[in-house]
Amino acid sequence: MNIKTIIGIGVIVLLAIWGVSSYNGLVEKQENVNQSWAQVENQYQRRSDLVPNLVNTVKGAADFEQETLTEVIEARSRATSVQVNAEDLDDPQKLQQFQQAQQQLSGALSRLLVTVEKYPELQANQNFRDLQVQLEGTENRIATERQRFNESAQTYNTATRRFPTSIFASLFGFDRKAYFEAEQGAEEVPEVQF
Repeated sequence: MNIKTIIGIGVIVLLAIWGVSSYNGLVEKQENVNQSWAQVENQYQRRSDLVPNLVNTVKGAADFEQETLTEVIEARSRATSVQVNAEDLDDPQKLQQFQQAQQQLSGALSRLLVTVEKYPELQANQNFRDLQVQLEGTENRIATERQRFNESAQTYNTATRRFPTSIFASLFGFDRKAYFEAEQGAEEVPEVQF
């Protein structure tokens, strides 16, 4: 074998090693995004599981506004009907639909908790207070997991856009992942009146 052939084979071997390494790195980052998404879903499921207990506890209060309870139940139903799996994470519209359904449930729960303030006997109920604490903790966990998801999506998206890895990403279908975004109007300072 002559020296040109050996160099040519060496270059091909190095390119193959680099290609396999790039591909495996993208797979690892994609799996991190999928795992982060699973944690987001896990926390939303936890909240969804708390809602029936909260509603049943509130139903026990005499004369409680039925419209508020119905709104929470319907929002929970919509939130659990919108499903996003790992394959859908590159579709910003599907993620936005999921996020909107979850925000509707958050809004309904907020209105429920504000309405509860009119019922001192309900606020004194230990089960209600426990559920309220669990719900607040779950909302914090949701925010944390959404942040972690966005971080892993950013790491993945950056890797798929960097040259020359972007060549392998486009060849093997590693598409950009969507991010959770702030609710419209969140940038405005809320008006507080006393």
